[in-house]
Amino acid sequence: MSQSLAAAGTAVGTAADTAASTAAELVLAGDLTRPARLTVPDLLGWPQHQAEVTFECATSGVRRHRFTGPLLHEVLVDAGPGFDPVRRKDRLRFLIAVSGADGHHALLSWAEIDPDFGRAPVLLAVTIDDTPLDRAGPQLVLPQDRCGARHISGVNAIRVDGDYTSWA
Repeated sequence: MSQSLAAAGTAVGTAADTAASTAAELVLAGDLTRPARLTVPDLLGWPQHQAEVTFECATSGVRRHRFTGPLLHEVLVDAGPGFDPVRRKDRLRFLIAVSGADGHHALLSWAEIDPDFGRAPVLLAVTIDDTPLDRAGPQLVLPQDRCGARHISGVNAIRVDGDYTSWA
């Protein structure tokens, strides 16, 4: 198990445990060898990246924010996506469904975030404008999007699925 996911479950009976219990939780599930439950403090275990984001919001106009957090790709790779090593380019059939506590959803392809393909610097933000998101939960941030529609606040579930045909 990777250090980052292993560290997420090791703080039993400590002050960190108490802080984590008040933090929003994110469930990583689906075709993963190491599904996990993570909080914003857990996400601080990955390298942090920063993104200055400007996007157009249909209801409130242009929005500008600074986000920090790990790359979605790094967190998901750490969870062990179930790619078939025998099948060439198997990872290209995988989809990533992201859900927020407020009912918003977004769908991404693995190829979009994979460094060998789209290389989109998608973040699981742990701060917005230097404000921690511990209680609200991480935010899905797609700095390359002009529109903020795929920005998901309070991410509570991410499902990685290589068999999206079963979604029907």
